[in-house]
Amino acid sequence: MAQTLGTSVGAFRAAFTGRVITPEDPEYDKARSVFNGAIDRHPAIIARCTTPDEVAVAVKFGTDQDLEISVRGGGHNFAGFAVCEGGLMIDLSEMRQVTVDAAARRAVAGGGATWHDVDAATQVHGLAVTGGFISRTGIGGLTLGGGIGHLTAQAGLSCDNLVSAQVVTADSRILTASANENPDLFWAIRGGGGNFGVVTSFAYRLHQVGPLVNLGLFFWGVGKGSAALRFSRDFLKTLPQNASGFIGGLSAPPAPFVPRQHHFAPGFALIVVGYGSPEEHGWAIKPIRDAVAPLFELVTPMPYVQLQQMFDEANPWGTLAYEKALYLDELTDGAIQVFTEYLPKKTSPLSLVPVFFLGDGYARVPDDETAFGGSRKARYAFNISAVCPDPALYDGERSWVRSFWQALRPHASGVGSYVNFMSEYEEDRVKAAYGTAKYERLARIKAQYDPDNVFHLNANIKPAL
Repeated sequence: MAQTLGTSVGAFRAAFTGRVITPEDPEYDKARSVFNGAIDRHPAIIARCTTPDEVAVAVKFGTDQDLEISVRGGGHNFAGFAVCEGGLMIDLSEMRQVTVDAAARRAVAGGGATWHDVDAATQVHGLAVTGGFISRTGIGGLTLGGGIGHLTAQAGLSCDNLVSAQVVTADSRILTASANENPDLFWAIRGGGGNFGVVTSFAYRLHQVGPLVNLGLFFWGVGKGSAALRFSRDFLKTLPQNASGFIGGLSAPPAPFVPRQHHFAPGFALIVVGYGSPEEHGWAIKPIRDAVAPLFELVTPMPYVQLQQMFDEANPWGTLAYEKALYLDELTDGAIQVFTEYLPKKTSPLSLVPVFFLGDGYARVPDDETAFGGSRKARYAFNISAVCPDPALYDGERSWVRSFWQALRPHASGVGSYVNFMSEYEEDRVKAAYGTAKYERLARIKAQYDPDNVFHLNANIKPAL
C-alpha cells in the first residue's frame, strides 16, 4: 500500500512533525503490536502523534488518500481494531501526560495514557477515578465504551466521571466536548465508543481513594462452587458504601499465599475491596468465612495502584485472547448452574470469568444521561475471557467462550452486551447493545460529525441517512 501511495508518503513524512513509521522501519513490528497476539494486521503507515494538531494532520492525510484509519490508544482492546490492514494507524501512545488539580479533584490525561499512568499521577494525592482491572488498558477505549472498574459501585463508570474531552473529528477540526460545548458530542462519546473522532485528552472528576486499600480474596474449589456463588450473590448486596466486590471464575495462581496443592486448580473467588479502615473491612468480610469455608484466602492492606495491577501478570502482552459478555439483572440459580458447569471446562489456566457487581454508583446514573449501552438496572456484567499463551489451546478456548456464552444467554438481561467486552462487533449485536432509541440518536450524531464513517473500526454506529 505504501508503494502505491507513491510520493504522498514522502511528502507526509516531510510535513508531519510527529513520527511516521512504515514497514521498512525497524520499529514497525513493535509499533503495530497490540495486547491480543491473535491480531496480525499490517498498516501501510503508522503516524505516531504527540499533539492534537498532529492528529488533525494525520486524519486529513488519511481521508485525502482514502485510507482506512485506525486509532491506537493503549492497544488493549481484544478485537485489535487499533490496527488496520493496509491503511493509516494513528498512534497516540506518546500522548500519555497526566496533570492533576488536587484541590479541584480533576485530572486531564492524554488520549494514549493507560490506567497505570493515571493511577500513578492521581494516587500521589490520594485520588482516583474508575479505571480498568488491568493497568496497561488504555483510558481511551475503556472510557469511550463505558468503563467498569473497582470503583464502579462507588463512583459509577469511567464515562460517568468524564467532565470534558478534546476530540479531533473526521474533518480535522479540534473540538471540546462538554456539557456546555458540543453537548451532543459529549453525550455520544460517553459510551458510544470511538465513532465520533479521535479523543486526544480526557478530563475526569476524581474521588478520594487510598493510597492504601484493604483486599479480601477468598477462593473455593469447583466442588463448593454452587454454595460459594449463592452466598457471594447475597453477600455482595450487603456491602457498605466504602467497599466493592466482584466474583471470579479462575484458576488458583501459583502465588505464595496459595497452598501448593491448589496451584492452577479451577475454582471461584470472591474479591472484596474496602476503602475505609482495616477494622471496617474486617467486620465487612467476617460473614464470608462463617458461611462457606474457603480453600484459601488473602486478607491484606495494599496500595491502590497494586490493586489495579493485580491481574496484569495473568494477562501478558501478546497472548491470544477472546471474550464475550452479557448483563445479568440477577445471578440466578440458573445462571449459577451454567457457571459451575462451564468453568471447569476451560483448558488455559489464565482464562478468566470476572463477574462484576455494578452497585449503587452505577445504578444511580439515569439511563439516558450518557450513551452507555448497558441498562442501569443490571446488577452484574458477566465476562467470559479466554487468555491463551499457548497457541495450541486457542481454538478450543475460543469455542469454550462461545458455548458458555450461548448457555448463559437465557439468563441474561435482554440481548445487549457491553461493547468493551466484545471481540467481534456484529452489527446486530452492536444495535442490541445500545437499544433502538440510543442507537438511532447515536446514528444522527454520527451523521453530523462523521457522515462518511471514517471512524468505523470499533463497535460501529453507522451514520443516519
